[in-house]
Amino acid sequence: MSKKLIKVMDTSFRDGFQSVYGARVFVDDFIPALQAAVNAGIKHFEVAGGARFQSPIFYCNENAFETMDKIRAAVGPDINLQSLARGVNVVGLDSQPRDIINLHAKMFKKHGVTTVRNFDALNDVNNLIYSGQCIKDNGLKHEVTITMMELPIGCTGAHDVDFYERVLRSILDAGIPFDSLAFKDASGTSAPRKVYETIKRTREILGPDAHIRFHSHETAGTGLAAYLAALDGGADGIDLSMKPVSGGTAQPDIVSMWHALKGTDYDLGLDIEKILETEEIFKECMKDYFLPPEALSVNPMIIQSPLPGGALTANTQMLRDNNLMDKYPEVVAAMKEVVEKGGFGTSVTPVSQFYFQQAFNNVMFGPWKKIAEGYGKMVLGYFGKTPCEPDAEVIKIASEQLNLQPTTEKVVDINDKDPNKGIPAAKKRLEDAGLPVNDENIFISAACKEKGILFLEGKGTIGVRKCEPSDKEPKVDDANNAYTVTVNGKKYAVALEGRKATVNGKLYDFDVKAGIEAKAATGDATPVKAALPGTVLKVLVSAGDSIGEGDVIAVVEAMKMETEIKSPISGTVKEVEIEAGDKVKTGQLIAQASGFVSANIHSSVSGTVSAIDNIIDAA
Repeated sequence: MSKKLIKVMDTSFRDGFQSVYGARVFVDDFIPALQAAVNAGIKHFEVAGGARFQSPIFYCNENAFETMDKIRAAVGPDINLQSLARGVNVVGLDSQPRDIINLHAKMFKKHGVTTVRNFDALNDVNNLIYSGQCIKDNGLKHEVTITMMELPIGCTGAHDVDFYERVLRSILDAGIPFDSLAFKDASGTSAPRKVYETIKRTREILGPDAHIRFHSHETAGTGLAAYLAALDGGADGIDLSMKPVSGGTAQPDIVSMWHALKGTDYDLGLDIEKILETEEIFKECMKDYFLPPEALSVNPMIIQSPLPGGALTANTQMLRDNNLMDKYPEVVAAMKEVVEKGGFGTSVTPVSQFYFQQAFNNVMFGPWKKIAEGYGKMVLGYFGKTPCEPDAEVIKIASEQLNLQPTTEKVVDINDKDPNKGIPAAKKRLEDAGLPVNDENIFISAACKEKGILFLEGKGTIGVRKCEPSDKEPKVDDANNAYTVTVNGKKYAVALEGRKATVNGKLYDFDVKAGIEAKAATGDATPVKAALPGTVLKVLVSAGDSIGEGDVIAVVEAMKMETEIKSPISGTVKEVEIEAGDKVKTGQLIAQASGFVSANIHSSVSGTVSAIDNIIDAA
């Protein structure tokens, strides 16, 4: 009796990167491993979409469309290249109107994608209808997707076999065209028996010819068991990865799955010796990248607080960037309540990020004192209908804080009426910045907003964690006690003299014991300090401006959330020393106000905090 050939999609170069490195990987570094995988016989790869659209722009200073072109050129015309789309959110955390949803499909087809896996984190089928039609209309294959997870311990309502059957039947009733159907468990928490029953029932409904695929992670330690259950239930394909981005927060390893299938009726159809050789090439390609210890570990806490592999490391990378990694256990523990009161949307992007942001706020500011915008809009209905009704008190708090009323209107209809969204708004941002207006830039403007504009203006930064000596050790001029320091891709000339430092020609006074904090010599003044670290997105004042108490000086982004920096008093702006793209640190003096506002967010200093810490230690 011949074995059933199981179709494998290699997720190493998209989900693997997101799950292990927070998607922060330079394209040229992994092309040799991708080509080796093709030579080893793999014909289907996930390489684009999801976090691998925004992360190249936000952290690698690379144009995501250009990276897609390089990937297609490297593998040739016949390989199936797949991307990940989030329904009406396409490749961002924010939802989009119809014109951007269609532009997404058009651009991804243009830049080499063959298949789009399309899901909605709330399993609201209304969010898949138009996005799925656009995918097909633009000549792409559509893999419609149902998102899965296990509810936190002790919770009930949704995410059982009957719930997934209802979603499937809603997809069929809506007439959404699709070439294959996937079940995506981004947190890896679904119990294997539930996976088996769900796919078995799906096979009965769709018949023998439908292509059914299952996707999970090893985060909770049950990934391989869930994959075996999926195959026994009738799945035709599974998603696997390769070392060094397999296991733990990522997908099960190809070699591990091959081993688990010994003695069964299933065959991956791969030359495992060639896969082992490819893994060695891949590990060599990635040897300089910082490997977060949490990325490859099994974490039973995730069963209680479902956090996807991709969101887990993306968020721990941001916590490290902002010196807040000590808060990670508290944030994960706080997720159960956030998930339960949020209506049980699947913990997958963007909802997983909303969960994490709200849990983060609950830890940093107190429970429900500060509603994260995405989470608040979700419980109010602005991302679609949640599987269960969110907590009434949380809805009330979100409505009051965001000044929004709950809605049941379709998301695309809401967004089509929003003057700040869509192609015209994206074009205006480009025109205001003096940037070329073309389809690629329009989509970047729409999906990445202010940070996309900064990138297109040539102000992108590097946030890739690589363990290269040139990045760790400052260059020293012993004769003048001077240093050249590279931080986030920018070079800074730093000279030290006692507690003073000259950074790029500007003199600053530092209190070493308290960290790096600029001392503003403005006489009696009211200090304004950053409540959270982050990146400056907008500067809204200039020297000489009159400003009132409570007016916004700047907008800082941290953990993918925007925080306004407000003036404590009325007066006149004396000085502005920041630009969009600069970084600030928790507790850092960002303004002085004394009958005037002196917006002193010292860009050179804040951008070199970690480097100067190293310099002081070395000195």
